[in-house]
Amino acid sequence: MKVLVTGGAGYIGSHTVRELVERGNEVVILDSLELGYRQALEALGVSDKLVVGDTSDGALLDRIFQEHKPDAVIHFAAYKNAGESMENPSKYFSNNFSATISLLDAMVRNQVKYIVFSSSCAIFGNVQQLPVNEENNLPNPESPYGESKLLVEKALKWYDVAYSLKSVSLRYFNVAGSALDTKIGEDWSVSLNLIPVTLKAALGVTEAIKVFGTDYPTRDGTCIRDYIHVVDLAIAHLYALDYLLKTSQSTAYNLGTGDGSTVKEVIDAAKSISGVDFKVIEVPRRPGDPAAIWADSSKAERELGWKAQYNLDDMVRSAYNWHKSHLQGWKS
Repeated sequence: MKVLVTGGAGYIGSHTVRELVERGNEVVILDSLELGYRQALEALGVSDKLVVGDTSDGALLDRIFQEHKPDAVIHFAAYKNAGESMENPSKYFSNNFSATISLLDAMVRNQVKYIVFSSSCAIFGNVQQLPVNEENNLPNPESPYGESKLLVEKALKWYDVAYSLKSVSLRYFNVAGSALDTKIGEDWSVSLNLIPVTLKAALGVTEAIKVFGTDYPTRDGTCIRDYIHVVDLAIAHLYALDYLLKTSQSTAYNLGTGDGSTVKEVIDAAKSISGVDFKVIEVPRRPGDPAAIWADSSKAERELGWKAQYNLDDMVRSAYNWHKSHLQGWKS
């Protein structure tokens, strides 16, 4: 099978490209390289499969579909900073939503019927019931980023009705970790996620880690999040693609481990694995941070046969091993 991977030079995209290739699939990769890295594809030996460009370029998309004739699309290309989206919603609706519509229209024009979409748990906002499954919380985004992902999910429903374009939307929780052999990983120069930020302190890149709020109604007073290893997540995309090809049914899945970890537990894991007792500064809560959110991924286990295999220590250890040899990200 040949798969077009948009955003395939990025963090999650490159790990998914690796899983695709190692399982005998062909890939063509579309990435603007704004947030992706050619070096990641060079490390995987697939940089010759890269087309530099944007999903908003309909003519380029037509050329890719006509020249490479992919059987399906895995769509990662998007901005993902919820805080930035509050300040610049236009950027997020233009890139995450409008450019995705450009991609879907090109798929329709070129009769490509299957897409796996990189969605987000941000579509749910502050949830009322835990753990979060696909039915027990109505989508209620609290940022333009989350809204942009939800709008695409809604559009996919109608593209199925009108054009029989079949989709699986994967709603990630907090992605972390790196390839276990450290061949590829996350470039922390553009990451605001807790684990790489914590490891910056462990590796001496920053002086301390800030904990935003220690008075939440949780087991240690800090926020609880569901962290999922990037390798587990990459594999889920392949399972979702197999499901689409076998069933031709559109659906969505929440993906996490089902176990929430507190901020303090993440910090403790980083200290234990690195052997460094770095400085922790406690500061007041940030507005809008929910106390706790974690996933119920039983639907994915039941229908896809997928279940997360790696735990928090695996995520922190693989990320630590990657970052300590890439202190300047891919510039290293």
